[in-house]
Amino acid sequence: MPASNARALEKAKTLAADTIILDLEDAVAPNAKDDARNAACKTLAEGGYGTREMVIRVNAMDTPWFVHDIKSSCASIANAILVPKIRSADDIVEISNLMDQQGASDNLKLWAMIEMPIAVLNIAQIAETASSTRLTTFVMGFNDLAKEMRAEQNRALFMPAIAQTIMAGRAFELNILDSVYNDFKDPTGFEQECREAKAFGFDGKTLIHPAQIDIANREFAPDESKIAEARAIIAAFQDPVNADKGVITVDGKMTERLHLQQAEQTMALAAAISAASQ
Repeated sequence: MPASNARALEKAKTLAADTIILDLEDAVAPNAKDDARNAACKTLAEGGYGTREMVIRVNAMDTPWFVHDIKSSCASIANAILVPKIRSADDIVEISNLMDQQGASDNLKLWAMIEMPIAVLNIAQIAETASSTRLTTFVMGFNDLAKEMRAEQNRALFMPAIAQTIMAGRAFELNILDSVYNDFKDPTGFEQECREAKAFGFDGKTLIHPAQIDIANREFAPDESKIAEARAIIAAFQDPVNADKGVITVDGKMTERLHLQQAEQTMALAAAISAASQ
């Protein structure tokens, strides 16, 4: 949400979203940058967002606002800083070091937008910095990537970038969020893209309008059949008869211990969703 839009920020307190991103970049005009930055920090200080994760998207490193954005964000009570236009592993190291220099809390994490062609080419090295920096999350940005590629907004063109980013992210235990869906008046298309994103392995999807929240929550949550399947797998492996087995049969399907890990992840996600809805 634009940090310059007080009405939107107030509305965010009522939305069933896991995370609210207070935007200082694309959604804010150049002459409103300073006011937006001040508003974001003031809004966070005032609170009222419950358990929602609060993130500030700052301006890019090569802009005159970047350092001021980082300084203010580090002094705020944000949970993470999202930096656009990341290009290399060196960018991540530099930003993380700057956050340290500003005395940022150890709990303040770094999120990186993957929206530049060179970032896709460097994605493994960028992801690897997670072991020594504040980096925890990748956010795909296909609007900017299309612009940089001089391409149309065709998701098929981004498949190589999606695959490489997810593989790199998983290799270094990063969270990965899919890009926005621009046409918020097309719920059918958005629903399909959410299903596709979940199938690809994304952890969630960034949204540009409150109308998209319910669909995203529904599509990324495990359905009842998945939960029942996970319960059955966990129960089967808990049976003392299967204590030392690597492979068992559950409901007629060959089931390995890797499926047990997936089942446990499914149940953890279901529990988190249930707790958030209380």
